[in-house]
Amino acid sequence: MTRLHIVGASGYAAGEVIRFAVKHPRLELGALESESAAGRPLGEIFPALRRVDRTFDAPGAVERSLQPGDAVIFGSGNGVALSRAPQMVERGAKVIDLSSDFRHDPAAVYGLPERHRSELAGASLVANPGCYPTGTLLALAPLAPWAAQIRQLIVDAKSGISGAGRTPKTATLFCEVDGDVVAYGLEGHRHHREMVAELKASGIERPLLFTPQMVPLKRGMLVSAYAVFDAAPSEAEVLEAYHAAYQREPFVHLVTVAPSLAGVLGTNDAELHVSVVGPTVRVICAIDNLGKGAATQALQSLNVMLGFPEEEGLHARALIA
Repeated sequence: MTRLHIVGASGYAAGEVIRFAVKHPRLELGALESESAAGRPLGEIFPALRRVDRTFDAPGAVERSLQPGDAVIFGSGNGVALSRAPQMVERGAKVIDLSSDFRHDPAAVYGLPERHRSELAGASLVANPGCYPTGTLLALAPLAPWAAQIRQLIVDAKSGISGAGRTPKTATLFCEVDGDVVAYGLEGHRHHREMVAELKASGIERPLLFTPQMVPLKRGMLVSAYAVFDAAPSEAEVLEAYHAAYQREPFVHLVTVAPSLAGVLGTNDAELHVSVVGPTVRVICAIDNLGKGAATQALQSLNVMLGFPEEEGLHARALIA
């Protein structure tokens, strides 16, 4: 068994890590650090975890109990992993950071298994992708063979409010967005650079117009991505490229109907619908922003890092809502 410690364990994504980790056959929970909830039972913060007989630990608990071969997931805000993760790696731990601290650091592997599986195997430090980049990259990366012919990339993405994180502000956020759709980050969203860098690494270096929006849902993300050509490839050619890219991927599913947030809720799945409309390739991608967009993607990467079967502990299917 591998001990899994979590820093920032009372956040939304961390709660999902715990939910899946307690059922993972090769993981056991180690320290569960939370500055705001130290000493409180898990069930006070996460009612769905009331049967997990643990309390949150105080900051520093991970370093006090860390052993070589342990794993650590940082669910904390930006800057925390930057100051602590390198020392944990030096002590023999496998570390995954959910924040943006290492996403542009060449010392870390970018944790999108569908693109970086070989690099993840045996890696010690992984930067988990953001939820917007995950949906965008899954939607657009298979278009790399036609990169030179693409004139413009457009991404319109809608996220549930849990994507803002668990902070005092988000306690009132639903009241602010209920009955509305809020576009934000129009002058330069923090994930834009991440998406551009990974698209370039996949072979697509084209202008990207990104519009993130928050919608009145607890969780879920729908990414509508458009690649505009002078003359698009045929739909048959495009579909063949997507099937080739994802036919062996356990968590990416091409669907012939519009993707559904209800179909991916509470899972590590991504649903993609691909079509060609005039000069434009349109790809719609549905993921759970707390699942494939954060927690379960981290556990998928951890499985690869540790040499476990990639799907292990991640078989949960969509919740009935």
